[in-house]
Amino acid sequence: MTEIFVDQASVDPVLDGDKQPTTGGPWRLFVRNRAAVFGALLLIAILVMTFIVPLFYDRDPGDLVARPHLRPGDEGAPLLGTDNLGRDLLAIVIYGGQTTLRVAAGAAVLIVFVGVTIGSLAGYYGGWVDSALMRFTEFFQVLPGLLFAIVVVALFEPSFWVITFAIGSIAWPGIARLTRAEFLRLKNLEFVKAARAIGSTDFRIITRVILPNAMPTLIVSTTLIMGSAILFEAGLAFLGLADVNSASWGLAIGRGREFFTINWWAVTFPGLAIFFTVLGLSLVGDGLQDALNPRLRGR
Repeated sequence: MTEIFVDQASVDPVLDGDKQPTTGGPWRLFVRNRAAVFGALLLIAILVMTFIVPLFYDRDPGDLVARPHLRPGDEGAPLLGTDNLGRDLLAIVIYGGQTTLRVAAGAAVLIVFVGVTIGSLAGYYGGWVDSALMRFTEFFQVLPGLLFAIVVVALFEPSFWVITFAIGSIAWPGIARLTRAEFLRLKNLEFVKAARAIGSTDFRIITRVILPNAMPTLIVSTTLIMGSAILFEAGLAFLGLADVNSASWGLAIGRGREFFTINWWAVTFPGLAIFFTVLGLSLVGDGLQDALNPRLRGR
């Protein structure tokens, strides 16, 4: 009785004017969304490029392999050309993706953990707990995010953990408020009252009864959070607040910006990698939103 998952939108097709009822499970709805499938393919391509291709293309992104400013297609140039120091731009894009995606994934995990924890406690208990946690959330929400992250990274050595903490510490209020809203909506439904009636603890009700029913909305939000974390990491790296001993897309753009007029490809290709990754996450998130809540299809 404590693990009944109800998604009313999935069982009540909606007729709206000329729209037809939506049928099929979430997976079928997702694959019917061409934009979402395209986004998923983009993400798969990015992941293959950053984590599979290095098994066959093991060139160090810091090695000087040819003359500086070689264009793609020039004689003796790597596939994507070289940067202002003569480093292989393809290696920078490949290995830089590993750094960017790992930082973004770590920050997204931290954001979701903190946001869901605070939001679930505030929404479930209400009263003074809700008031105190929301005031705490509002304090971080009004902070200028990028400026706060810059200060945190500048105060400590720019490393994976410091950058991950800096991004995660300022981006969690949004998902905290979303989680709180879901808990406020769900906590008084019949299956939650039934769980209380049979003596389930608060911890079990929060983690095993309410949270799984709130997951569809939180999953969609997580994909968007990942995209925002990538942009935050790229912004910090662009400003030079990154580990200079490891390549990243933002760091590559920052290093190449002074030479853009004579070496546009050193900025363009890392920028395209960021663009397609964030685009893929956005399309997948939108597709998941439609698939997990069919009432939104055709909006």
